[in-house]
Amino acid sequence: MVVFRPAAQDPAAEDASGYPENELAVATERAVRAASDYTPLALSFEPTLRALGTANATEPADRETYTFAQTRPAGIPVTPATGTVWRAGMLDPRDPFDVVQGELRGRVLCADSDRESWLSFRRTGITATDAARLATLTSVRAVVNDKLYGGSFQGNAFTEFGRQREPEIAAWVRAEHGIEPCGLLMHAEANKRHLATPDGLAHLNDEVVLAEIKTTNKPWNRIPRNYLRQVWWQQYVTGASRTLFVWERHENFVVQDAQPQWVWIERDEAQIAKLVQLADEVLKNLALTS
Repeated sequence: MVVFRPAAQDPAAEDASGYPENELAVATERAVRAASDYTPLALSFEPTLRALGTANATEPADRETYTFAQTRPAGIPVTPATGTVWRAGMLDPRDPFDVVQGELRGRVLCADSDRESWLSFRRTGITATDAARLATLTSVRAVVNDKLYGGSFQGNAFTEFGRQREPEIAAWVRAEHGIEPCGLLMHAEANKRHLATPDGLAHLNDEVVLAEIKTTNKPWNRIPRNYLRQVWWQQYVTGASRTLFVWERHENFVVQDAQPQWVWIERDEAQIAKLVQLADEVLKNLALTS
């Protein structure tokens, strides 16, 4: 989606009664005028040569200017869109459940477009969002409290911007890496209350691979640890062997990357085992309080 500057309506196109003199001619004129007045916002791009995890190559490349899908001028806060914000893939005529195959399809509970069911399942299970927080026994208590009483965080301009950008980034992931947008809630083979909703999923031969999409207003030299836990949990739930972690940087909600940055994250059985142990501790505490 592109952010446009709206064209003003021409009051001269209507007669004194308030109705168009010639509806077809006026509609055609407005369409032509809109095509020229609705122009995408341009933004400045300064790419960096710094590679993920390295400390060298800090000199920026030459500055260039380009037009990017869906940008906002600096200083304008992001507000929830009016109407429906479509998730990537929702307008695809295919059955969204076709993204998963084999026994994994039998573990799909619902699509995230079925908001009521999606939230209901998540309230009683451990999701990748929960797993991202599970680092210590202290974090176990925090997750338990949120499950029982609800978390205080309800989103902000940054999370809203991420939701708006995700379909655009997901389309790039599909085109460049062949990983389809997913948005399906599924449970682990070993425990139906261990849940995950990957941003992207693909079956490559006999291998399940995932995609995880993020936006950030900070430069990263390494993937934040909480996001790694989120990735490892999703791999555990789905049986995936690796995840394409994709991120896009913005400043004041203006996209800074000509295309998203990405890195493959491999499955880590030791980290997964630790997360499963902490997740089961959360479920045990929830059972004791019910």
